[in-house]
Amino acid sequence: MKPIRLQEPPGSPKRMGGVPDIFETGVYSVIRRALIIGNGFPASENQSMGLVRSLGLSDKQTLYRVTRPTGGINEWLHWLPVSIHKKLYFIISQIYGYSKILISRRGRKLAHLPAGNGAGVGLSSVLEADVKNIVKMAKETFEKDGPLLVVASGRDTISFASSIKRLASDNVFVVQIQHPRSHLDRFDMVIAPKHDYYSLTPQGQEQVPRFLRKWITPHEPPGDHVVLTVGALHQIDSSVLRSEANAWHHEFAPLPKPLLVVNIGGPTRYCRYSTDLAKQLIASLHNVLTSCGSVRISFSRRTPEKVSKLVIKELGTHPKIYIWDGEEPNPHLGHLAWADSFIITADSVSMLSEACSTGKPVYVVGAERCTWKLVEFHKKLRERGLVRPFTGLEDMSETWSYPPLNDTAEAASRVHKALAERGWRIRP
Repeated sequence: MKPIRLQEPPGSPKRMGGVPDIFETGVYSVIRRALIIGNGFPASENQSMGLVRSLGLSDKQTLYRVTRPTGGINEWLHWLPVSIHKKLYFIISQIYGYSKILISRRGRKLAHLPAGNGAGVGLSSVLEADVKNIVKMAKETFEKDGPLLVVASGRDTISFASSIKRLASDNVFVVQIQHPRSHLDRFDMVIAPKHDYYSLTPQGQEQVPRFLRKWITPHEPPGDHVVLTVGALHQIDSSVLRSEANAWHHEFAPLPKPLLVVNIGGPTRYCRYSTDLAKQLIASLHNVLTSCGSVRISFSRRTPEKVSKLVIKELGTHPKIYIWDGEEPNPHLGHLAWADSFIITADSVSMLSEACSTGKPVYVVGAERCTWKLVEFHKKLRERGLVRPFTGLEDMSETWSYPPLNDTAEAASRVHKALAERGWRIRP
């Protein structure tokens, strides 16, 4: 098999002749730092960190996080904008506190209302996103440190990122990852997967009644400052895979080959399943075990307990199979580096995007259960030869390859180009 060459992450343009920045284009045009606005979800924050890493600024990044009150009634309020959610929670807390006083006087106990903003789960160590403070910092440090790159991802970050752009447009370059649904001109750049525009395709239009179409976003084709990707951005590239191959050598090198890695996600809005898919996967895995040397199975945070219990019950005692118990260290990066092939449930755009960046065989289970825009995502993967459906009839000792998916590096290249048009550039 012809070896696959993984692309190195793009660096910033090389400095010519060792001339200091200030004599080339002036200190104000050089970006040396990045600010990430996260939402507490690893899949979203990983996209921002992946882009920043590909731009060479991972050692000079600061993470701010948009947080919501959690637990109890808050689980029913996540559809609200963050600011409204917090105000409503404050009112509920005040009413609850008053009620607690009245009830306690009557000798009754009342359960504690869950703490807000992630208290007790480690979020106190992360800076909370505050638009005024970030804008003030960007303006006050501009003369000394130059422009600030702001990268945000996820629905809850949209209003924060757009406000920073509006209030400090001369001092920042704002990138919003994942489609903000409307008013894309609020950002310097938007990075979104092609399947986010599924509603504009003929297939998407057929699935939406005409009277509802004006409520389905996006309404317009992508503009020049919109970068379209196949999948999700991430932090995996050739240097990461080499590093993780060394780090996990002691555990994976002795395993019989070929090594098959199975990643099981969980049902989502556009890909619903339960133990029915688990039973299908278990039966198909039994069929291919004879052609496998070793099998490693991992679950995600979204995997339903009934699914994981069924898989453990049916496969946990097989001598070729090891099921990760969820304890640290997480072997995910080691799996990406050492696997000979992957089987991944169709719900996870992130896991599929990472696996397809390795150039190794990726098999998908459950794609026929996907609906709406995830249908388009899987169609694009198949058209590019990145994935194949897992049927249980495969010989896992046989291999195939493809040009690795390189969304993150390509998006980074577009950021460099957009900055150059503005007269700015990145210097790690």
